[in-house]
Amino acid sequence: MSSNQQLNLPGGGERRAPPFDTLAARVRGWAERGVFFGTSSWKYEGWLGQVYSSERYATRGRFSKPRFERECLAEYAETFPTVCGDFSFYSFYSPQFWERLFAQVPATFQFGFKAPEMITAPRFADLERYGMKAGQPNEHFLDPALLKSDFLDRLAPHRGQVGYVAFEFPQFHRATPTGNAEFLEKLDGFLGELPDTFRYGVEVRTESLLGPDYFACLRRHRVAHVFNSWTRMPAVGGQLKFADAFTAGFIVVRALLRPGRAYEEAVRMFQPYSEVRDPYPEGVRDVAGVVRAAIERSPKAKAFVAVNNRFVGNAPTAISQVLDELDRLEKLPPRA
Repeated sequence: MSSNQQLNLPGGGERRAPPFDTLAARVRGWAERGVFFGTSSWKYEGWLGQVYSSERYATRGRFSKPRFERECLAEYAETFPTVCGDFSFYSFYSPQFWERLFAQVPATFQFGFKAPEMITAPRFADLERYGMKAGQPNEHFLDPALLKSDFLDRLAPHRGQVGYVAFEFPQFHRATPTGNAEFLEKLDGFLGELPDTFRYGVEVRTESLLGPDYFACLRRHRVAHVFNSWTRMPAVGGQLKFADAFTAGFIVVRALLRPGRAYEEAVRMFQPYSEVRDPYPEGVRDVAGVVRAAIERSPKAKAFVAVNNRFVGNAPTAISQVLDELDRLEKLPPRA
């Protein structure tokens, strides 16, 4: 039986095939230790029979995509204790939207959210969706007042269900030592203005930023460096080699893309995200290695791991592989 098939049981129930049959229990065990595994976004029909039950979204005997997209977060939370909401990168949402979202999951569920690009983009990309702003500088870049009024204040009533807020900065194509220093100065001031309501992480996509000044800036504000696997960044294992890479009392890992692979290529290769199409064992080991290193540094520190479908083709399977690697590492003696 292939990894995305399901067994139909009497009464209409569905039994997951390996490795999905034990995934919820394994993930729950790590959550009890403060390590939260989940995915990046959640509305994927390719996970039917793995994370989702098709019968749950039937209308008049047929699978309903609108119903699935409207309701599947509740079933997602039966397997995973966290998710990274990438959607928050693209817009500000009303208090009513947030109330509806948080009501779909248990009180213990932990969301990670990307801060809106209105805060983290120095200029708008030259894309049609930006209209007249396309290619123009962003006057609200690193604007703490806007972030607080239109984003953080609206999340505050739900702070117990927010694991972290991540600031994802685009690659600075003309990065220079002077330019990096200017960015870090602005970042330092911005982080100093943030309310201590949430945990924060910074995800950079400019390799030359990685260094003592960057890590020191984050450490001053108890903000986590987000270990990210992305097109033009060193592998997660390479980021772990920086002595100062742990900058806060918690960690965030986002396994997005294999380094060297463009987003558009991954979409073409991997849709509909129902199975692993390109195994990446080194990347799996890297993610597990960061979790292992964090546990060794501080056994009680929280860790949030978000895996994207575009990492290997199917995020739930990739998480299972990371758990396998952690099981192997658990049998090894602690590093000296």
